[in-house]
Amino acid sequence: MTSRCTKLLLCLVLWTAAWPGLSRADVAKVRFAALDVHLESVQPVAAWQFELSETAGRMRVVGVENGDSPAFPKAPYYDRKAVHDGRADRIIVADFSLRPAAELPAGKARIATVHVRITGDSEPEYLLRLVTAGNAAGKPVPASVHLNVQ
Repeated sequence: MTSRCTKLLLCLVLWTAAWPGLSRADVAKVRFAALDVHLESVQPVAAWQFELSETAGRMRVVGVENGDSPAFPKAPYYDRKAVHDGRADRIIVADFSLRPAAELPAGKARIATVHVRITGDSEPEYLLRLVTAGNAAGKPVPASVHLNVQ
């Protein structure tokens, strides 16, 4: 019985000694980032929608907050349940304002900040796509979106 306990103890010690090397190789690096999304348009914008993803699928959205414009004072619309459940590896974010055209943002404005968790050692490659932008009359306006990683 003593020999069996000694062998078991020896196996446990060897396995424990090997474990730290295995765990470092198997556990991916995790970090967080805040991604500022800017909308740019020469015309006032009353509504917008964008899609954000990461090419390797290593991104999970953990939160979304509003931008700088008083025309969009609350957090934009997105799938809060998917974010809460940790399933948001891509996200569609949208908002609208019923304010008069004179109070809507034109030029370059931060419309949202998306908070993400990234796994892995390599730098993420984000894909940001403007789905639509519209004016107070509901007509499409030419616009572009840009990402600033903090």
